[in-house]
Amino acid sequence: MEESYLTLADEFSHQIEKVKGSRFLATVAPASSDEQAQELLAKVRREFHDARHHCSAWRLGRDGKRFRYSDDGEPSGSGGKPILQAIDGRELVDVAVVVTRWFGGTKLGVGGLVRAYGGAAAEALDLAGPVEVILKRRFEFEYSYECSGPIQGLVNEFGFDPEGMEYGAEVRLTLEIPLSKCDAFLREFTERTAGKGVISEGS
Repeated sequence: MEESYLTLADEFSHQIEKVKGSRFLATVAPASSDEQAQELLAKVRREFHDARHHCSAWRLGRDGKRFRYSDDGEPSGSGGKPILQAIDGRELVDVAVVVTRWFGGTKLGVGGLVRAYGGAAAEALDLAGPVEVILKRRFEFEYSYECSGPIQGLVNEFGFDPEGMEYGAEVRLTLEIPLSKCDAFLREFTERTAGKGVISEGS
């Protein structure tokens, strides 16, 4: 099971050096749905309505199985696909990229377009910088007051910051735990409460 994934934190734009007079501006952004990706494309189209092409691609979902790319009038395979390859080459998901082209009067050929679109996307993604998202599970722990010391010590050892603490008949602790640390923490919790603590997984 994947314990983390790479994506982008914020929208970012970058223009590469002109290629035979043509300008290429890449806009990259996090997107967790087709709707968000389409919104980015629509926004770029509105903002740069004087441009001839807005080639795009996105890769969505933690498993990366949802994707789309468009050449937007450029020769088949010359725009959207190299943009998608730039995303995949950095192992990013939940990311959308739009590369806008202003025609400079000289045709670049399919090879030239592939290099320009892919290069613009790659440079923008590298400059934007990926962020790692750690996947977590939320748990609620109930235990007696006499276990408070050992459990507080356990939380401190793992460096967790509680989501919530409630004091009723027993102590109720809410934590979001990285997948990589779940088994170890649950095992230690059970030991330190002598099996009397209650663990439930939250939503």
